[in-house]
Amino acid sequence: MKRKDSARLGANNLTALKRRVLIVDDHPLMRQGLAQLISQQPDLAVCGEAEDVPEALRQASDLQPDVVIVDLSLRGSDGIELIRSLHLRYAQLPILVLSMHDEALYAERALKAGAWGYVMKQEATNQVLSAVRRVLAGEIHVSERVSSRIMQSMVGGSRSSKRSPIERLSDRGLGVFRKIGHGAATREIAAELHLSVKTIETHCAHIKEKLRLQSQRELVQDAIQWVMQNER
Repeated sequence: MKRKDSARLGANNLTALKRRVLIVDDHPLMRQGLAQLISQQPDLAVCGEAEDVPEALRQASDLQPDVVIVDLSLRGSDGIELIRSLHLRYAQLPILVLSMHDEALYAERALKAGAWGYVMKQEATNQVLSAVRRVLAGEIHVSERVSSRIMQSMVGGSRSSKRSPIERLSDRGLGVFRKIGHGAATREIAAELHLSVKTIETHCAHIKEKLRLQSQRELVQDAIQWVMQNER
């Protein structure tokens, strides 16, 4: 065998040994940067990228990745919905959330939906890579703060009385609240989530009740203020 052929076979074998990563994020620059970071690792390789839930589910089926990295803000839906769908289809597939959203509000929701870990986008790159490898090893990765909250909940039972009003919203309710805060109208939200206008109006009513808001105007103002404080 020629030296070049031997080297090529060796490179192919190394690639085959790498764990395959599917990246799901609706920001092209974020996907590109993350893909570049992962591709530089000796044990990891990017097998695909997606920007929304339908494409992510197709690629998960076609590519059979070893791990999926998911953002919570996706075009036309949200990452919690994707996590739940992936977990139902592939119960043993590790899912790692990489998001700008505050882990105090979203990490437990993501874990309950089926995620194996949660990392903030502000974390250093070595922390992200460490999280990827931990979930690949079958471990759960969350920050000490989230781990402490979960342990307190287990030891002390229900902590619903200590939760903020926002934390009491359902996953869907929180998603609707966020979209309102980003300026989306009821019909627009319904179209994006593939739900009826009536269903969105019902969610709005529940949100107003839980947040003790008297009108749709107050709901819009509260949602915009929350988004500005937490996501911008």
